[in-house]
Amino acid sequence: MPRPRNCRYVERQPCVTYFKPRGIPMTELTETVLTVEGLEALRLADLEGLTTGEGAERMRVSRHTFGRTLSEARRAVADALVNGRALCIQGGTYAVLPPHAETYSCKEFSTMQKIAISSEGPSLDDMVDPRFGRAGGFVIVNPETMETSYLDNGASQTMAQGAGIETAERMSAAGVEAVLSGYVGPKAFEALKAAGIKVCQDLDGLTVREAVERFKNGDAPFADAPNK
Repeated sequence: MPRPRNCRYVERQPCVTYFKPRGIPMTELTETVLTVEGLEALRLADLEGLTTGEGAERMRVSRHTFGRTLSEARRAVADALVNGRALCIQGGTYAVLPPHAETYSCKEFSTMQKIAISSEGPSLDDMVDPRFGRAGGFVIVNPETMETSYLDNGASQTMAQGAGIETAERMSAAGVEAVLSGYVGPKAFEALKAAGIKVCQDLDGLTVREAVERFKNGDAPFADAPNK
C-alpha cells in the first residue's frame, strides 16, 4: 500500500490550466499532466530564481522533496514541448497558503542530528508506539547516518498523570531536536515546544525506519498544534 503524501503548499491557484499546440485539433492530441505543486516549484525555481533550499522553505517541504517535484515538473513540460502534447495543469497533493502565512523552515531537516521516535521496541524495524507520553521507549536516530540508540521510558508508563510532561523533560535532557510519534497531547506538546523540540505526529502504523524515511523526505511536517 503506497504511503500517503503530505501537502505541498502553494501560494496561489494557477490562472491558466491548459496549453495546446497551435493548429492541432484536440481530438488528435495527447495530454501531459503537470501537477499544481509542480507548477509552483517551476515558478519558484525558474521564474523567481530561488535556490532549492529557498523553494523548499516556501513550499514547506524538504529540499529533497522540492528537488524531486521540480524535476518531475520540468520533465512534464519538456515532454509537452518536445513531443507536441497538450499540457494540462491539474491535481496533485497541495494546499493554498493563506495570506501572510508563517514561513516554515525546512532547512532544519538537514541540520538535525538527533530525533526520537516513540517505539514498541529498540530497533528501526519495531513499530512506532502511537502514544508519546506513555511510550515504552524511544529509538534515538541520527537521520544522516542512521545510527541509533534506545531511551527507556518505562517509568512514565506507571504515572497516574503528568506522563507527557515527564517524557518531554526526558527528551530535552537527552538533547533531542525533534520527536516523531502518533498522538502527542496538549500538555506534552507545550512542554516540547517550550524546550525547543519539534513535533511530527500521526506516524503510528509505521515502523521506526519508515517514520524516519518519511521525515527525511519531508513527508512528516512539523506540527504547529497537538493532535485533536
